[in-house]
Amino acid sequence: MEFCFGKPSVLLSPYVKQYWGLENCLVPGEEHVQRIVPNGLMDLTFYLGDKPGLLNHHQESLENTVLAGHCNGPYDLKVIGNMRLFSVSFRPLGASMFFNLPMSELYECIVPLRYLIKNQTEQLESALFEANCFHEQVQLVERFLTSLLEKKDNDFGQRRLQESMSLINCSKGLVEVEKLAAAACWSRKQFERNFQELVGTSPKQFMRVVRFQNTLYFRGKNNQLSLTELAYECGFFDQSHMIADFRDLSGKTPRQYFGECEPVSDYFD
Repeated sequence: MEFCFGKPSVLLSPYVKQYWGLENCLVPGEEHVQRIVPNGLMDLTFYLGDKPGLLNHHQESLENTVLAGHCNGPYDLKVIGNMRLFSVSFRPLGASMFFNLPMSELYECIVPLRYLIKNQTEQLESALFEANCFHEQVQLVERFLTSLLEKKDNDFGQRRLQESMSLINCSKGLVEVEKLAAAACWSRKQFERNFQELVGTSPKQFMRVVRFQNTLYFRGKNNQLSLTELAYECGFFDQSHMIADFRDLSGKTPRQYFGECEPVSDYFD
């Protein structure tokens, strides 16, 4: 499979982490199953060719363009045929700046974009399909997102949560909720409510995913470490604690995961 990656403009970079595209290079008749694990990010994905099948997920199928909320466990995509896609990876606070609903309503959901943006979705899908290159697709989506951003007139909650998000990132998910609430100048209840509305999941679940993603990132940089050493370095109580989190979030033990999957972090890479 051939990947392309692009960075957002200065205007959108506080909200968008990256753009990426994929051209499926499978031999006709072959299939590939891709494990999707929680990564702390929300993605807007445009399927421009054959759509993958959803496995072990409560939804049965995907539409052409979908916004994927946070998930608390793994699911699989079955890739078959000629799949092309273009995807936007939002920063943790980013998606709330473009869509007028609480991000918590997207938890464990993969929502068709046409449910959220009624008038522009079909036209944008057609333009992306007909684009001559990945760079042209980036420009189309940049214009689309900029038009949505201009309609937002209040990012007060966003600005109050930025320091809390910095603390989460710097600590790799190892910080007390009370400290995060204090950084945002909210009570714990106010902080948890606003965090769920703007990020799309609870602070504790989000930090659990960040710690998991940091473990993948750290393993990729230090593949000589034993699993016990890895657990210690990444802030788990012990190896059993790390095993429990890996089973919940990836469906595999750490040994199985690192034996079958590349230790790559979408959040930190």
